[in-house]
Amino acid sequence: MEYNIGDIVRTKKVHPCGSKLWELIRVGVDFKLKCKGCGHIITLDRQKALKIITKNETTGK
Repeated sequence: MEYNIGDIVRTKKVHPCGSKLWELIRVGVDFKLKCKGCGHIITLDRQKALKIITKNETTGK
């Protein structure tokens, strides 16, 4: 699946703030995600990010 900057994605686990939705800020070797609930930003390597993302809410896939 292809991801682009600005896409909203759903993850398997819930963030401590209660949100499962994240916005992609950077896509490449690693992904930078911003929590839609509290604004917290995390950086994950591509392989781990693809493992935790369950759905792209922007495209519905």
